[in-house]
Amino acid sequence: MSVSGDTIQEIAQLARLRVEDDELPKLTSSFNAILDLFEQLQAAPTDGVEPMANPLDASQTLRDDVVSETNQREALQASAPLTEDGLYLVPRVVD
Repeated sequence: MSVSGDTIQEIAQLARLRVEDDELPKLTSSFNAILDLFEQLQAAPTDGVEPMANPLDASQTLRDDVVSETNQREALQASAPLTEDGLYLVPRVVD
């Protein structure tokens, strides 16, 4: 599969990108090289290959869910103009 300069211009217009005329040949050849790579990847035999999320079959080790800081709500809300029951009170902005 290959694309022409006109196709590149159409894609650029859809993406709201400006492509100068002097950039078009290099961009077209780069785009075609990427498409050739995709064709090579499509030709790889993948029948019977199970999809995987991680090639190392690793799992994420999780830390224990423990409280590591003390409650500082009162100190943090001390500088707020208005609070009530641990919540910040702000002027209504939507009617």
